[in-house]
Amino acid sequence: MNVNITAQLFEAYLKCQMKCYLKSRCERENPSAYATWSSIREKEYFDSYIKSMTHERPSDEYIIGATNVPRHGSSKWRLLVGLSARTKYFESTIAVVERTFSGSSRKRDQVIPTRFYSSNKITKENRLCVAFDSLVLAKMTGRKVKVGKIIHGDYFVVTKVKVEGLYAQVNKSFSQIVDMLSRTTPPDIAFRNHCSECEFETICIQRAIEHDDLSLLSSITGQERKKLNARGIRTITHLSYTFRPRRKPKRLSGKQEKYHNSLKALAIREKKVYVAGNKGLQIQGTAVYFDVEGIPDSDFYYLIGLRFDNGQEIVQHSLWAETEADEVHIWNEFIDILSGIDDPVIVHFGSYETAFLRKMCKRYGEPLSDSMIAKAVSNAVNLLSFIYSRVYFPTYTNGLKDIAAFLGFHWTTSAAKGINTIMWRKDWEKSGAEYLKQDIILYNREDCEALSCVADFLSRITQIRDDSESEQVTKIVKTDSLSDNSLPKYHRIDFRVKALEEINRMGYWDYQHQKILIRSSERLRRLSKIKARKDETKTRVDKVVHWPPPLACSECGCGKLYKYRKLSKNLIDIHFGKTSITKRVTKFMFDRYICTRCRATFYNMDRPWSREKYGINLMLLAVYLNIEAGVTQLKTAGIIKDLFGLRLSRNAIMRLKARASALYRTTHENILTNLITGMVIHADETQINLKGNVGYVWTFANAENVCYIYASSREANLVQSVLKDFKGVLVSDFYTAYDSLSCPQQKCLLHLIRDLNDDLIKEPFNDEIRLLTNDFAELLRPIITTIDRFGLKTRYLRKHKIEVYRFFRKLTRREYLTESATKWKKRLEKNRTKLFTFLDYDNVPWNNNDAEHAVKAIAELRRGLSGLSTETGIKDYLVLLSAQRTCKFQSISFLEFLRSGENDLDAFVGRKIRAPQNAPHLH
Repeated sequence: MNVNITAQLFEAYLKCQMKCYLKSRCERENPSAYATWSSIREKEYFDSYIKSMTHERPSDEYIIGATNVPRHGSSKWRLLVGLSARTKYFESTIAVVERTFSGSSRKRDQVIPTRFYSSNKITKENRLCVAFDSLVLAKMTGRKVKVGKIIHGDYFVVTKVKVEGLYAQVNKSFSQIVDMLSRTTPPDIAFRNHCSECEFETICIQRAIEHDDLSLLSSITGQERKKLNARGIRTITHLSYTFRPRRKPKRLSGKQEKYHNSLKALAIREKKVYVAGNKGLQIQGTAVYFDVEGIPDSDFYYLIGLRFDNGQEIVQHSLWAETEADEVHIWNEFIDILSGIDDPVIVHFGSYETAFLRKMCKRYGEPLSDSMIAKAVSNAVNLLSFIYSRVYFPTYTNGLKDIAAFLGFHWTTSAAKGINTIMWRKDWEKSGAEYLKQDIILYNREDCEALSCVADFLSRITQIRDDSESEQVTKIVKTDSLSDNSLPKYHRIDFRVKALEEINRMGYWDYQHQKILIRSSERLRRLSKIKARKDETKTRVDKVVHWPPPLACSECGCGKLYKYRKLSKNLIDIHFGKTSITKRVTKFMFDRYICTRCRATFYNMDRPWSREKYGINLMLLAVYLNIEAGVTQLKTAGIIKDLFGLRLSRNAIMRLKARASALYRTTHENILTNLITGMVIHADETQINLKGNVGYVWTFANAENVCYIYASSREANLVQSVLKDFKGVLVSDFYTAYDSLSCPQQKCLLHLIRDLNDDLIKEPFNDEIRLLTNDFAELLRPIITTIDRFGLKTRYLRKHKIEVYRFFRKLTRREYLTESATKWKKRLEKNRTKLFTFLDYDNVPWNNNDAEHAVKAIAELRRGLSGLSTETGIKDYLVLLSAQRTCKFQSISFLEFLRSGENDLDAFVGRKIRAPQNAPHLH
C-alpha cells in the first residue's frame, strides 16, 4: 500500500468523496469568496488563541514547528504548536499538542491533540478529525491517546472528545479512502450543503453539466442514482423519457401528489414548467412576504425583511439588530407591523423561516391565542412546500434563486448568496463599514421581491387555460393534458370534435359488419336471419314431472284441500354421460292448494328444486371451466351458449360461483384443519389487485393440501390467528411476520442463495461477497447430495450439523469491510437457528417449494381478473381454488370430486381408494 493519507485528505473525504479525490490529484482550485474568507478567518482564530496562550508562558514550555514529540522527562514543555506528525501511512500537522504531567516516574505523561474551529457548533466530522490526529499521534509516539480537545466558538469553548471510541470509524474511513484513490475512475459527483463553501464547486458543476449528470437533481439520493444507473439511466435526458402520466383515482383526489424525478428531468429537457394537479396558490388576505437573515452557528437572527401591499403602495421594511440583545426588539417590531395589516398572511420560502417563527415564539412568547397575529404565525405559507410535487420548474434545484431567475428576476450583485451574508455580517461586526450593512439589506429586500414574483406566478397557474395562445402558456404544461403512452393499443379515443367521434364509430368492425357489409352480401344476410331465429328459439322441455300434492294443511293440519292454482317450474341443467354432456330441461308441474278450514293457501314444500333457475351440474361445469381450466367468466358464458344454447350473462356465472363457494366452504375448513394438525406447513403471501383496493392472499400448503385465505393487509395478524395452534415446523421465506410465531421454523434456502447470487451479480468485484457465497455453497452442497440420496431423514442428515456449527463459528470471527458483506453477516447470524431446522426433523424440506408452487395459481388468477374482482368475489374464488389445488396435489380429478356430491375430500379419497377399478360412475 503506497497511499499516504494526510489530515487534509481525511477531512475532505468526510465532507465529500469528490473533494478528497480532486485534492489527491492536486487539481487546480478555484475558491469562492466565502471559501477564501473562511480559511483566513480560521487562521486568524488560531493565531489569536496561540498568541494569548504563549504570551505569558516561559519560552521553554512551548515549542513551535516541532517534527517530533520530545522524550519523556527530556524537557518541561507543555505545548507543541504546529507539530508535523508522520507515520508510515498517515500524516497530519496537529495544531496544538498539550502535555499533562502524570506526577509519577512510573507513569508516562499524557499528550492531548487539539483542533481549532471558529464556529460555535461542532459537528461529528470535527470529532473524527480530532480522532484522526490522535491516531497519528499515538502511532508516532507509541503512547495511548484517549482524549482530544476542540477549541471553538467566539469564547474559545473547550470540548473534550473521547477518541478511543472513534478509532474504528477512522480506520473504516481510511480503508474507504484507500479503495477510492486506488481506482482509475473518479467517484460519482454528489452535491451537498458543503458545496457552497468548497473550492472545487465550479469544477464539479461544470463536469456535471457537461455529462448531464443525475447529481444535478438535488432530489435524487445516492441509492436512487445507483438503482437508475443499474437500469441504464445515467443522464437527466435519459430520466426524462421515463415519465408516464398517471390519472389519479377519485378516492385519492385529496391526497398530495407524489414527487416524480422523471417529471423534473422532463421539465429541464423541454425548458417548460410542468404542473401536476389543479390546485393553485390561494392566499386569502394580505400577503406579507418576509425573509430572515441570521448566523446559523449562533442561532442569532439579525435582519427581518417584510414586503406587502397596503392597497396604495408596496411597503418594504428591513428590521436590523445590531447585537444579539436587539433580537427581541426586531421581533416585537415585526409583530407590531403585522398587527397593523388587515388579515395578514405570512409567505416565506423554505424551512429556515419556519424555524425562525418557532424559535422566536419559544424565546419571547407566543402571540395571544385566537388573535390575528397568532393565526398568521401558525398558518404561514411555505412556497417551497407548495411547489414540491405540484410545480416542476426547468431548474436543477427548487431554490429561490434558481426559480426566480427562470421567471426573469435579477439580483443586483452576482454574489447574491445566502452564505455570503454571513461573511458580510462578520466583517461588519469587525469593521462597522456601512456599505456591508447596506449590501445585506439590499440582498434581503431583493429576496422578498423575488418571493413575491414566485408567489404571483404560482397563483396564476390555475387561471391559465389550455387553449390560450399567449406566449407564457407555451412554457407551462399541465400533466393532465399529457398523453399516456403506456395505455394499451386499443382504447377509447377522446375526440374533441363530435363529427370525428361519429365518423370513428361508423368505422368499427361491428358496425361495418352488421350495418354495411350485410347489405351487399346475400349470404351474410341469410346467416344473420338464421342466427336471429336460433336466438329466439324457446327452450325445449325434455321431461315433465307432476309433483304430488301435500297430505295436509301446513297451518292447521286439515286433510281436506282444494286446488287453488296450477304452477310450473323449469329447471335447466346438464347431464354428464359416459362420453357426452347434454342439456336437460325438466318441467315440474304442481298445484297451489287452499285449506277448507283455515282458508290458507300453500303448495307442497317437499320438492327437489330450489328458487335457482339452473341445476347443480351446470353450476359444477361453470366452476370447472372457471377454476380448473382458467377460463374467464365472460368466456365461460360464451362456451355454455355455444354448447347448450343457454344465454348466461357474466353476472349469472358469478352467482353460480358464489353458490358453489357456499357449498364447498366446509371443504375449505377441513383442508385448513388438516394443515394445522399436520407436521409441516409451507407459507407464502402475494398481493392481488381488486376493484378500487389492494389485498393479499396468504397461502398455506404441504405435500397434500393447499389453503388460500384473503386478508386486507400484509400484517402478521392473520398468520398469527390461523397458525396459533400449529405445533409442527413452518417453512417460509424471510418475511418478518412469521418470526412472531412460536413454532419451529425453517427459512427457505432457495430464497437465500438467490439473494446471494443477485448481490454477487451487482458487485462482481466484491471479494468478500464472493468468498461468503462460496463458503455457503460448499456447506450446502453435501447436505443436498445426502438428501438426494437418502431423502429427508434425520438419521442421515444430523451428521452435517457439525459443518453448520463450524461455518457460523468462522463467520462470527470474520470482520467485513464492505457494507454488503456486513449486511449478509448480520442476516445469517440473525436467522442462524432457522436456516438448518430440517436437519433435526424428518420430512421437513429445506425450501418453500410447496407454497411457491401454490402461489402460481394466484398469479394466473390475478392475470385473469385484471383487478376487476371485489373482496367478496375473491373470497369465493379462494374457497374453490383451495379445493382444486388440493385435488391437484393429491392427483385427483377436480371435476370428478365436484360430481361426486361429496364435500369432504378425505372421505372422497377414502371411498375412491376402497372402490374397485371397474365400479360404475358416481353420476
